[in-house]
Amino acid sequence: MSMTDFVVNRRVSRSVLVGGIAVGGNAPVVVQSMTNTDTADAEGTAAQIFDLAKAGSELVRITVNTPEAAAQVARIRELLDAKGCNVPIVGDFHYNGHRLLTEYPECAQALAKYRINPGNVGRNKKGEDPFATMIEAACRYGKPVRIGVNWGSLDSDLIVRMMDENAKQAQPKPTSAITREALIVSALQSAERAISLGLPADRIVLSCKVSDVQDLIAVYRDLAKRCDFPLHLGLTEAGMGSKGIVASTAALAVLLQEGIGDTIRVSLTPEPGGDRTQEVIVAQEILQTMGLRAFTPMVTACPGCGRTTSTVFQELAQNIQSHLRWAMPEWRKQYVGVEEMTVAVMGCVVNGPGESKMANIGISLPGTGESPAAPVYVDGEKFVTLRGENIADDFKKIVDDYVARKYSPR
Repeated sequence: MSMTDFVVNRRVSRSVLVGGIAVGGNAPVVVQSMTNTDTADAEGTAAQIFDLAKAGSELVRITVNTPEAAAQVARIRELLDAKGCNVPIVGDFHYNGHRLLTEYPECAQALAKYRINPGNVGRNKKGEDPFATMIEAACRYGKPVRIGVNWGSLDSDLIVRMMDENAKQAQPKPTSAITREALIVSALQSAERAISLGLPADRIVLSCKVSDVQDLIAVYRDLAKRCDFPLHLGLTEAGMGSKGIVASTAALAVLLQEGIGDTIRVSLTPEPGGDRTQEVIVAQEILQTMGLRAFTPMVTACPGCGRTTSTVFQELAQNIQSHLRWAMPEWRKQYVGVEEMTVAVMGCVVNGPGESKMANIGISLPGTGESPAAPVYVDGEKFVTLRGENIADDFKKIVDDYVARKYSPR
């Protein structure tokens, strides 16, 4: 099924511009990620942002939690600009954001968006109104804001009040239902207050993040019905490895299929020393496998069975996938539509020829006991049969030649 065969009816939301990137409205779902470097280390943070952007992150969020971090934000922007990397940077603020935005105006100016958590934005004391101060900074510098509520840091006054009111009812609702409602109320009331303070409605994005799949789906279904702000999706604290990937995919896919969500992040806990860009690749693959966007040619490969005791097709599938990701940045600059190309690497005669014919380019490798030949199919027709020790390199050359011949130059 191609992307043109199936269209999800997207929820209609406002459009918010974040450093030139449209979020919401008719724009495609935007992929974003977040650094895990110390923001005070400008060079290290800029390097990670560059890697995330190169992997396909269209927005990158950074922690701004100390004066030292705030003092380096403008420098980080300069370092990225010097590399020709124009990815918008989002500042993530908790507790002291009002002071940092006030005391470091160059930080406030360099950021493309501010993330405010109403649960811990800071209490009004000594004449301070932290939320109002941050909104005023957003107004002053013309920045959009994500009001990001998280069930791990809900406004304690709000949740206590709502729990007390629920307890007085003749038939109290479950605690989980009140918690979900508190998330939504916090987001909507904060958005209303931001507008009353002068922030235009088309500069507001909302999120209500939880770490449970069913709760996330329930919260966003309800939130989507009650506002037209763009919604940022993400399963917070999703976890490590396959658990984090599966949980995030399960939650986001349901909502995206229902047309809910304008920008997404897959919050994976990396392995020690692991590559932060994995969360970007997973987010892209969720959108692409659902037919919502195309980022890089997709490889179809069989899982293997007793007919494929050789690891040749596994190695070739991995080799081809790596080659496509390596080549894609240059292909994207040179050719129109190449990201929608499909490639099949199959392991035996059972489904190999059929799957290969359905892809733009496919190769059917010999299974155990089959003739040592690998027919290649191009646009549904047999193109050539490969043999010998250089099948992988020969097939990659066929792919490269196909791209240059098939796709129009920019």
